[in-house]
Amino acid sequence: MISQEQFNIEISGIIRNAIREDVGDGDHSSLACIPDSTLGKAKLLVKDEGVIAGVEFAKLVFSYVDPNMDIETLIEDGSHVKYGDIVFYVTGASQSILKAERLVLNAMQRMSAIATKTKTFVDLLKGTGTKILDTRKTTPGIRALEKWAVKIGGGENHRFALYDMIMLKDNHIDFAGGITKAINLTKQYLKDTNRDLKIIVEARNLMEIEEILESEGVYRILIDNFNYEDTRKAVKLIGNQCLTESSGGINENTVRNYALCGVNYISSGALTHSVYNMDLSLKAVD
Repeated sequence: MISQEQFNIEISGIIRNAIREDVGDGDHSSLACIPDSTLGKAKLLVKDEGVIAGVEFAKLVFSYVDPNMDIETLIEDGSHVKYGDIVFYVTGASQSILKAERLVLNAMQRMSAIATKTKTFVDLLKGTGTKILDTRKTTPGIRALEKWAVKIGGGENHRFALYDMIMLKDNHIDFAGGITKAINLTKQYLKDTNRDLKIIVEARNLMEIEEILESEGVYRILIDNFNYEDTRKAVKLIGNQCLTESSGGINENTVRNYALCGVNYISSGALTHSVYNMDLSLKAVD
């Protein structure tokens, strides 16, 4: 996984790029009709129900736009919210509030949707010992925000990107000339480049799992698109040799059944690619 320092760099880059994209050479709507000396106050209003996420990110955005803005937080990240709740108040230059408004709303609406969906999966897995993971199926450019939201919702992050973990999937295996060859080449590559990266290998059937288990150094086996019966067989076959992960079209209706097969993890791209934004608004107050 990436370090906190690298994660902070990703978040800072998202904020800089988003403000560049949205503001350009100036928020001319605000500049045209609001004097720069005007002070204002606004509230983050919830018009939906679910898990709120992005409060800490909003603070970073406001601070980036104008360090003099003040945030009064009423509801923290990860809390359940309902229609009519006020998450925070922001006070400062009216122009600054308006400059930050869209980025704050866009981010919090999506992060809250992801956190809410993740919490649904987490609740469905209670008592099983299985943990829910996200994937790399994220919105280009804002992966750090979406993975942050998964954590807020109670899930865990899979690898962040291509550089922080080895994951040998079907195409890697086929291009390399087979499972054993792909694993051996990977271990040699890590040795030659002095990298300490965990290795995950995807299996498409029980025969491939048997072949993977012949090699040492595999951290986790990805049991991909297996039915329940074969997943149970796979878990028994793997035993304590390495960790297990189920994936492949798993949803709210099937996730608990896969967990009951005994896997350590379940990964779902739906946590980040199939959500409906939470309805939030930033409203001026007297």
